[in-house]
Amino acid sequence: MTDLCDRDGAGRLAAKIQDFWRKRGFDVDVEMKEEGFVSTMRSARTDLRSNMINGMPTKMAGAEAG
Repeated sequence: MTDLCDRDGAGRLAAKIQDFWRKRGFDVDVEMKEEGFVSTMRSARTDLRSNMINGMPTKMAGAEAG
């Protein structure tokens, strides 16, 4: 089983999310946020933050903000 909560796993997951939406014509920004040690997980965790709303992208690829 792959750990998606460590830095490497979170990086792979972020790339998959961006690639998924890029292939469908959307720009999605995904950032990793280090959360440090979590006692319930007994390890550090890395969270992902994106500019999506309710799991959906907010801007088309190549669209200019304006």
